[in-house]
Amino acid sequence: MSAAESIELPAWAEVSGPRRDHIARVTTLLLTWARALGLDSATTAMWRDAGLWHDALRNAEEQQLRALTSDTNRPAELLHGPAVASKLEKEGDRRSELLDAIRWHTVGHSTWGQTGRALYMADFLEPGRKFARADRVFLSEHVVHDFDGVFRQVVRQRIEWAVREGHFIYPETVELWNSVR
Repeated sequence: MSAAESIELPAWAEVSGPRRDHIARVTTLLLTWARALGLDSATTAMWRDAGLWHDALRNAEEQQLRALTSDTNRPAELLHGPAVASKLEKEGDRRSELLDAIRWHTVGHSTWGQTGRALYMADFLEPGRKFARADRVFLSEHVVHDFDGVFRQVVRQRIEWAVREGHFIYPETVELWNSVR
C-alpha cells in the first residue's frame, strides 16, 4: 500500500489521485518536522490533520465550494481551504489554529500560529513539485533548524513567483509578508 493509499480523508473529501499523492507528501513532511522539533502529541496531531485535510475539497465543484463558504467574489481556486474549514467547523472541530491554517493555506495569513506556517511551507516544499527542487530540498531540511527563517524565505519565494507569473497578490499575502520581513 502506498502512502497516498493509506491516508484517511473525510468521507466528504473530493480529491483526484494526483491530489491524494500531494496530500500524502505534505502530511509526511509535516509529521517529519513535528517529530524532529519534538512537538507534543496534540500539536503533532494538529499538523497531521492540517496536512490531511488542507486540500480535501480541492477537486470539488465551484458551486459546492461557494455554497460552503458563502463567498461569491474570490476565484474558485481559493475556496477549497475555506470550504474545508467550514465543513470541519460544522462537524465540531474547534481547533482555531488548525481551521485558520487550512482556511488560509493558499494565500497566507499574518496571524497564523506555527501550524499555519508549517502547512504553508509544507504545501510549497513538498518533494513532488517539479520547480526549484534543490532549493526546496535545502529549505525543507532546514525547517527544524530555522523555522522562522525558512518560513520568511518561502513567503518571499511564493510572492516572487506570483509577481513573475503576473498573478494577483492578495491582501492577506501582503499582510503576511509585512508581518515576517
